[in-house]
Amino acid sequence: MNASPSSVLFLAVRFDIVAIAASAGGIKALAQLLPQLPADFAAAIVIVLHIDPNMTSLLPQVLQPMTSLTVKDATLGESLQAGTIYTAPPDHHLLIGSGRTLRLTHTAKVNYARPAADCTLVSVAERFGERAIAVVLTGYGRDGAAGISAIKQHGGRVIVQDPATADVAGMPQSAIDTHQVDWVLPLESIPQTLVNLVQQARM
Repeated sequence: MNASPSSVLFLAVRFDIVAIAASAGGIKALAQLLPQLPADFAAAIVIVLHIDPNMTSLLPQVLQPMTSLTVKDATLGESLQAGTIYTAPPDHHLLIGSGRTLRLTHTAKVNYARPAADCTLVSVAERFGERAIAVVLTGYGRDGAAGISAIKQHGGRVIVQDPATADVAGMPQSAIDTHQVDWVLPLESIPQTLVNLVQQARM
């Protein structure tokens, strides 16, 4: 389904988590998306960005100036909190465990990546069901496609960046090709759509 934010039908579902997947061009896309989210954003956010596994994670330091929300690397056993952005650390898959706590694993790469968005999205789907929103942004390859199918199968919602507005169209187009996408939106429309979905469900 393709829709503008003004034509989105908002359901009376409380969304507790937004899982964002990105690869090449992801920092640039997040620099447009994150500043538009309010300080009282009422869901947790997890971000999986393909990064060099041999590097120390600087992603929270890079993203923090872009947002009024708290940004931190995911820590094993930590409980998800609304209004906090958790980033997948290098060379680890980020999963959601029982009690909606964070898990980090060093299992095999998926889609040639660790962290891989598919791993995160599948675990988000299993733990949050219809309370989850997945967002697929710019990037190479197919990572995220299997994950959004799991999100949809468990009743969640999926937003994909319009490939025409992506630096690299691979990940968004692969997501669209699953036919499991609720909205294909230009990047500039995604933040307000997330705000409407998350905040209006609590009114």
